[in-house]
Amino acid sequence: MMGTPVVCVVVLAFICHCHSLELLNPLYGSKWSQENVFNPSGCGSRIKQQQVFTNPYNFSLDVRMPGVTPTASDTYLCMAYPVPTSRDAYIVDFTPHASMDTVHHMLLFGCRTPVSKSSYWDCGSVKGTCEDDASIMYAWGRNAPPTKLPKDVGFKVGRNSGISYFVLQIHYGDVTAFRDRHRDCSGLTLRMTTKPQPFIAGIYLLMSVDTVIPPGKRVTNADVACDYTSYPIYPFAFRTHTHHLGKVVSGYRIRDGKWSLIGRQSPLLPQAFYPANKDVSVRDGDILAARCVFTGEGRTSKTYIGGTSDDEMCNFYIMYYMDSKHATPYMNCMETGSQELFENIPAEANIPIAVSPSHMNSMMHMGPSTAHKDDRLLVDTSKAEQVLDQDYHLEQVSAWPQSSLQLGQVSGLALDSDSNLVIFHRGDHHWGADSFNSQAKYLQRSLGPIQQSTILVVDPAKGNLLKASGRNMFYMPHGITTDKDNNYWVTDVALHQVLKVSSDGRDTTLLALGEAFTPGSDSSHFCQPTDVAVDTETGNIFVSDGYCNARILKFSADGNYVTQWGAGTSDRRRRIPFRVPHSLVFLPDKKEVCVADRENGRIQCFIAETGEFVKEIKKEEFGGEVFAITYSPAGDGLIFAVNGESLYGSTPLRGFVINYSTKEILDTFSPNKKEFKMPHDIVETSDGVFVGDAGSNTVFKFTTGKLHRSVKKAGIEVQELEEMEALIQTKTKPDHNMSKTSAIHEKQTVAQQQAKPQVETHEEEKKKSTAKPNRADGVLPAVITTLLLVPLVVVISVGVFICWRKNNRCDVKTEPSSVGGILGKIRGKAVGSLNLGNFFASHKGYSRQGFDQLSTEGSDQERNDDSSDSENEEYSALPPPQTSS
Repeated sequence: MMGTPVVCVVVLAFICHCHSLELLNPLYGSKWSQENVFNPSGCGSRIKQQQVFTNPYNFSLDVRMPGVTPTASDTYLCMAYPVPTSRDAYIVDFTPHASMDTVHHMLLFGCRTPVSKSSYWDCGSVKGTCEDDASIMYAWGRNAPPTKLPKDVGFKVGRNSGISYFVLQIHYGDVTAFRDRHRDCSGLTLRMTTKPQPFIAGIYLLMSVDTVIPPGKRVTNADVACDYTSYPIYPFAFRTHTHHLGKVVSGYRIRDGKWSLIGRQSPLLPQAFYPANKDVSVRDGDILAARCVFTGEGRTSKTYIGGTSDDEMCNFYIMYYMDSKHATPYMNCMETGSQELFENIPAEANIPIAVSPSHMNSMMHMGPSTAHKDDRLLVDTSKAEQVLDQDYHLEQVSAWPQSSLQLGQVSGLALDSDSNLVIFHRGDHHWGADSFNSQAKYLQRSLGPIQQSTILVVDPAKGNLLKASGRNMFYMPHGITTDKDNNYWVTDVALHQVLKVSSDGRDTTLLALGEAFTPGSDSSHFCQPTDVAVDTETGNIFVSDGYCNARILKFSADGNYVTQWGAGTSDRRRRIPFRVPHSLVFLPDKKEVCVADRENGRIQCFIAETGEFVKEIKKEEFGGEVFAITYSPAGDGLIFAVNGESLYGSTPLRGFVINYSTKEILDTFSPNKKEFKMPHDIVETSDGVFVGDAGSNTVFKFTTGKLHRSVKKAGIEVQELEEMEALIQTKTKPDHNMSKTSAIHEKQTVAQQQAKPQVETHEEEKKKSTAKPNRADGVLPAVITTLLLVPLVVVISVGVFICWRKNNRCDVKTEPSSVGGILGKIRGKAVGSLNLGNFFASHKGYSRQGFDQLSTEGSDQERNDDSSDSENEEYSALPPPQTSS
């Protein structure tokens, strides 16, 4: 009799052991997996299961580099490892094993298919990390301490999560630490469980993608903000990240105009997750906002957002939990916050957090560049940084002009010194197939000059005609601009000349460049010149020449030839000449000249002083043709452009607003009722944007109206969410009442109800066995033994059958059964997953190094285990607040 309970215990342990084998079985499904587990260097990855008897659900996984020795600085190495279960599992803690002496930062991704299954590979190049979308799960850097998740909160991986593999990426910043050729085994330990968690953790990333930090500028603010349009989330930790120039990063929830701090920290301190404000929850209708404060002091050139140590980043991470029924593992916001919104940001957002010199020295970035030595940031909170309000969209003013303008083909637009609109048109002359011969000589001189007034000055507000000039002067007008003395500079493609004309109504030609009606390609002739730009300070003249030449010429203010240049390129092996440099604009704040290279469908910019190539903007949205450009110094600079009809496609004709610094298209616009036919020139004023159309003999006016855009938040379009709003509110209200505590109590109640009958059965049996010994001392034990042995035989048979089916050989080891803390999970198909590699490489022209297939460079969730318990932040998941909060 005494042996019977022992046998039962052994059988139960046997079954639990088989359960553990089922858990780990997928790990040994391939030769590659086995090779990763048993690494001869003593590094590599391995599974450690908890002692079966203690808790069969919990296990840990070591994911480490298999003994690598990087040979170059800024090397990115990756290794992949399969999720060691075919069931749903939950990561409940991360323990990093790395030091910033050798590792700059470390990232863990989850995905379905890694790009390689070799022991490790170079993932800083085009190869990347995953074949599908990679979801960031964890990040570590700067000797960050560990972070603990609340109890009953986990990140989901495995069967239904879309994550079948972990990919560890390590950035080795400075390889001088490897002079001794030692092998690195950095990595992390994941504590996991197959026990479902009532709350699922996630990451909300606010990130600036278009910030430009001018050299020497004391303060540059990077502002990010998005409307929150999903189920309630409960932030419990936050993390900040910048590179050298960042001074302070702050995150807020805005509700009914009130700013509530989620977290604020210096990015120069250990970049761990810190406790968030426990009183802040986020619900549908709130706004999430963040500000990064940078200084450009110590830099001699502009600093952009990018993936190298010389670039910058502005990231604010919110680690949150939400009810498992509505779990969204990843959301992001990359919208530039409006100036109007950020006028109300608390002053604390611009106050740097003190960092001791000793702490500063220990936290310095390891990259080859030298960080700025001045630890102090002189903050000027009285100056608001001018940014483009991206909540607004250019829309046509259909009632403009209020009075009819008698126009021919509109070829050029400009502003005079009084900010009035200047229109240059062709009257009754038309550029047709019989206007020029094959040598570009004008064939209709017999018609004489245009008799109508070709230059009209118009009130930009209402479109009333203020004055007219330019009679009997021009044959085929094209481009026009003005100088600081309000003189007109025009081009005439029939005359092949550039003319400086007075604006006093006397139509006096003050200067003529080129020989009338004589095309040529030397320094004193043009061939159908298209446009003129004037340096507002020096008075130097720039001419785009033109339809039958492919160059830009520079002249002094008095008309003396200075220099000329052709198309630029960043690849000297492949230079594509201009194909009709059609429109010019001078950038006064940048001292550059930009040209619309019409038939190449691109915009190129050059240093005005030297003609040195600066950049190229070429977008598929242009459709292969860019007819005209203009410029505004607002924010970091805005280029306004219009495209043209292409012979090779059917791209719609429209205008574009482009961020000069990032090359991003911020807005597109077109007429509401009447379509563009041949938008030929564009000019931006304080009253709006004007487009001259040579096809419809019209000038269109556009002004800013409230933008209704379809922005994806967590992968769900705003319009869809608005339609679902009632449904979401209906669903979320019960969830508020269903607190974490009640959910746990419900689980405990169910468990107690299931356990109660078993207890009662044992108690009854005990009572029966002690109540009847006097009646049947010999028969009763035999009966009881028989009754016990029958189910025992059945249990043993089932156990043997299960283990026979599994046929496994796992290396089982145990650790404590705590499932308390955690950090990081995201599904392979995570809603709103972000691929910075594709984003920066395709939209910003940056190198892919360090960005390929990752959700954020060296700036993501991070933690460390080389610290005492006092350094570990323990978080408690508070019950979700009621709907009134």
